[in-house]
Amino acid sequence: MIFTPLTTRRATRAPRPSDVALQRFLLGTLAGPAAARPADYTVTQDDKATTLQLDVPGLAREQLQITLEGKRVVLKSIEGAPRHVHRAWELPEDIDTATSTARLENGVLTLTLAKQPPAAKAVEIVVH
Repeated sequence: MIFTPLTTRRATRAPRPSDVALQRFLLGTLAGPAAARPADYTVTQDDKATTLQLDVPGLAREQLQITLEGKRVVLKSIEGAPRHVHRAWELPEDIDTATSTARLENGVLTLTLAKQPPAAKAVEIVVH
């Protein structure tokens, strides 16, 4: 049996983030072995922060645990969560934990990891 769509979607409108997340999840689930699955996260960088977006459908914000230490980011789901998630990333620069944020919306977790400002290298010497 063959199904064809009755209406077509216009290419001028960008897909919603939830549609993209669902598509990535379904492709990853149906693709077969884990090595053949596409990456379920995206990383973008600018001069002030690194943004990491990943799909965590079925998990609530209370079921996620995010740890930041130096250049390392670790994401885990808590025990008893409906899905098991355990991912880690090593970033090229230290993370400023005070200004970094995490947001969960429609099954897409967005981590905005602010880069640590460079420490002042100037040293003042006292004249005796």
